[in-house]
Amino acid sequence: MKKRCYIAGAGDFCPDEPPEKGDYVIAADGGYAALAAMDITPDLVVGDFDSIKAIPEHPNIIVSPAEKDDTDVMLAVRQGFARAYHDFIINGGLGGRLDHTLANLQVLAHIVSNNARGVLVGRPMSVTAVCNGSIEFSEGASGVVSVFSFGGNAEGVTLSGLKYPLDDATLTCGFPLGVSNEFTGAPASLSVRAGTLIVIWESGCENAARLI
Repeated sequence: MKKRCYIAGAGDFCPDEPPEKGDYVIAADGGYAALAAMDITPDLVVGDFDSIKAIPEHPNIIVSPAEKDDTDVMLAVRQGFARAYHDFIINGGLGGRLDHTLANLQVLAHIVSNNARGVLVGRPMSVTAVCNGSIEFSEGASGVVSVFSFGGNAEGVTLSGLKYPLDDATLTCGFPLGVSNEFTGAPASLSVRAGTLIVIWESGCENAARLI
C-alpha cells in the first residue's frame, strides 16, 4: 500500500472521500471539525485556527501565527514532506473563497514541482497538477475534463482518449483551449513535455485516490 498524506482543509469537505487505512492524516485548521464530524482523529493538527476560533485539544498540534506567509494547507503539505510523503490527497481545499481555491492550485503546483503528486478532492470537480509528465485515467471514465496551463506556457501537450485530442500542442495562460473536453470511455492520457498543467475533472468519473 502506498504511503499517502491525507490533508483535511476548511473548504467544502467531501465525506465520501474519507482517509484510507494507512494514510497519515493532517487536519489543517477547519479541517479538524470536518474530521471530527466523521469521528476521525487526525495524526497531526496544524494551523492558526481562525476558521474554528479555538485551538483543538490534541496531543500532536502545531499552532502557527495568523500573520504568516504559508496558508494552513501549505503548512500541512510541508509537514507531509518533512515526513517523506510524496502522495497527497487534499479534501476540503475547494469551494468557499476563490482566493483560497487559487492558493490551493498553487499548492498543487508546489507539490508537483517537488516531484510529488497531489489531488484536490471536490464535488462535483476534483483537480490535480502535472509537471513535465503525464496522468492517466482508466477505461470507463466519463464526463467533462478540462486542462489549463499554469504559471507559463505548457509545451508538448498531448491528449489522447478524449473527444478532442491534442498532439504536441502548446497551451498558454491567455487562451482556454483545453476547457470542456470529454472522456469517451476509453483509457485517457494527458501529458506535457515542458511546463505545468492543471487538470480538472468531474469527480464521479474516477475516484481521486486511484490517480495517486
